[in-house]
Amino acid sequence: MAHTDHSEHTFRTARRGLRREVPSTVGLLADEQDFTAMRRYRTFTFDDHATYLRQIDGLLKSLASQGVHTTVALFDPEEYAEFCAESGLDPDTADSRGRFTARIPGSGAAIAYTGQPIDSLVPQLISTAVRRATWEYATTLLADLGECADCGQDIGRAAFDRASHLLFRLLEGAGSGTHHLVCSIPAVDEQLLAVLHTEHPGSPEIPDRGPESPDNRRDGPDGLDGPGGPGGAFARLDPSRATEFVTVLAVGIALESAGGVVLRTTRADDPDRLHGWRLQRGSLVPLTVGEVFSAYCTDADTGEPVSPESGVEYCAGFDLGSDDTGTHR
Repeated sequence: MAHTDHSEHTFRTARRGLRREVPSTVGLLADEQDFTAMRRYRTFTFDDHATYLRQIDGLLKSLASQGVHTTVALFDPEEYAEFCAESGLDPDTADSRGRFTARIPGSGAAIAYTGQPIDSLVPQLISTAVRRATWEYATTLLADLGECADCGQDIGRAAFDRASHLLFRLLEGAGSGTHHLVCSIPAVDEQLLAVLHTEHPGSPEIPDRGPESPDNRRDGPDGLDGPGGPGGAFARLDPSRATEFVTVLAVGIALESAGGVVLRTTRADDPDRLHGWRLQRGSLVPLTVGEVFSAYCTDADTGEPVSPESGVEYCAGFDLGSDDTGTHR
């Protein structure tokens, strides 16, 4: 009998060990509208979004306490209904919801759970979804441009190469410090926005990634793309964020649309420095000090002036040099 008990204990211990090897995916209804849409299903038993979020928070903590790696995926009720219709599944079952949730990380917005509280996790997940939608829209737009009738070059690919070159020049000219860049481009249906945060002591090396496939966004070392600069200094730069930034900038270049880039550089014991450029005929043209000041100190919605930030130096954009990429212009 003792031998049997010992064997069962060993079996349970081994099974718990295996459980830690199996990742979990938790589907999350991030807002009230999506939550309300799911309440039409009888087997979805929650009736209050706040309570639902607290239960999700408890589930995530429980999985983490067991050593389980968990991914939180944005659950879209409309996509779920389409999935069930295409797959011939009954949408009013927990099994169908589980099947749909398991496939979200491969094609939708998902983030790793690292212990963040639910009130931080929800906006983080929504932000990831917005970024992914922006990147997919911009990528599709570039891919649809086709080839130049005059030179035969792929217009989207050439614009991406040009945008990569400009990002390299921006970070090279910014020098050492922590840099926060924002690129804003008006497109046909919406305003495209991309944000990039980098830290480096010298010149960066921008990842060479094309806009053809979402898989390209995951290549390369995580958050470290260098060496560059004197002595092999490294630029800490998220590859997927860099690709998103370059893709959005490439849209403005390819369409020769308006738009621009702003750069904020932070260094210890120095005031933050703000620079700006406007996109003009596929190039980034430096703004003057006055134009940078006006851009930062004017309310975008009302046009009314706002007070300048303290401890900030408004600077003209610096010259990014000539285009030596040999790409289509």
